[in-house]
Amino acid sequence: MPKKLLTKLRDIDLNIAGLMLGALIFFTFIAVIARYIFNRPIYWGEEFQLFCIVIIVFLGAGAGFRTGSHVAIDFVVDLFPFKVQRVITISMYVISMIIMLYFFIQSSVFVRQMFVTERITNILRIPFFVIYSAFPIGCVLIIINYSLVTYLKYFKTGSGEG
Repeated sequence: MPKKLLTKLRDIDLNIAGLMLGALIFFTFIAVIARYIFNRPIYWGEEFQLFCIVIIVFLGAGAGFRTGSHVAIDFVVDLFPFKVQRVITISMYVISMIIMLYFFIQSSVFVRQMFVTERITNILRIPFFVIYSAFPIGCVLIIINYSLVTYLKYFKTGSGEG
């Protein structure tokens, strides 16, 4: 039972992103029908869609790094012996971590600014810091997931096969 719970907790970002994608698709379909068939646009729709897209992008990014679904062009790296692959991968990992830490710091400053200025969306009145908190959360998820995947692939198993 604890392993099942751990798996569910591990996949919570993927599940939330998937739920938001479903909500976005469903809502967009309904909004199109409301606008073009009933001539009654849903005025708060753009804000809801923005919220969904931000959540999908930043929570989905962490899940993408965990599952290896992010864009990678590694066919050239695969031509090298394992030790060279390891050096290249670790170098890319370090560069990626520096970039993600930078994004985390900058996005945290941005979210704090939204919190301090108490900016809210015009129609739904959702505080912007709530919406944009997905960015630093996504950065943390990417850091955790990419670190875990890199560790398991190159250090725990000791070979590139794991």
